[in-house]
Amino acid sequence: MISTTQFRKGVNIEYDGKPYVIVEFQHVNPGKGSAFVRTRIKNLETAQVLEVTFKAGDVVPEPDLEFRYMQYLYFDGTNYTFMDNNTYEQFSLTEEDLGDNKYYILPDSTVRVTFFKGRPVSVEIDTFVNLKVIETQPNIRGDTATGGGKPATLETGLVITVPFHVNVGEVLKVDTRTNKYIEKVKE
Repeated sequence: MISTTQFRKGVNIEYDGKPYVIVEFQHVNPGKGSAFVRTRIKNLETAQVLEVTFKAGDVVPEPDLEFRYMQYLYFDGTNYTFMDNNTYEQFSLTEEDLGDNKYYILPDSTVRVTFFKGRPVSVEIDTFVNLKVIETQPNIRGDTATGGGKPATLETGLVITVPFHVNVGEVLKVDTRTNKYIEKVKE
């Protein structure tokens, strides 16, 4: 069991029988009445975010989570298949299960898969991922004065805005939290 005094950003809790991670929390001690904890929690299965208020001192169950490092094998059109490198057991997740994380997983890469009660529910990816540009407009002389950018399609299908100097075939470092270009990567 986890007490509200142990709430921190990133702590996993079970709420209404489902696994959640604490996104934000705030201990509130009003002048009148009892203290409480205002939290924003994100469902690990559906990515739905809820705002929940707990009384100070309440306890919530700790979810039955297991974390395994798995290798991404392939996408068959509907499911993404992963393999446990220790047991060679394979699991599939749908596009809905992965959400935007599907744009940052390359074949043969290793990711951390979260299991809830023996069932895979989510995939954790690195904060920064290197992806190759497969399509973008050519450089147009004189466009650099505005400081804007141009759209670029990356090898996983993700479309981001990049500076005008980026060309097809270059590898870019992308922030997976914001879907933003960070820098070119030297090969």
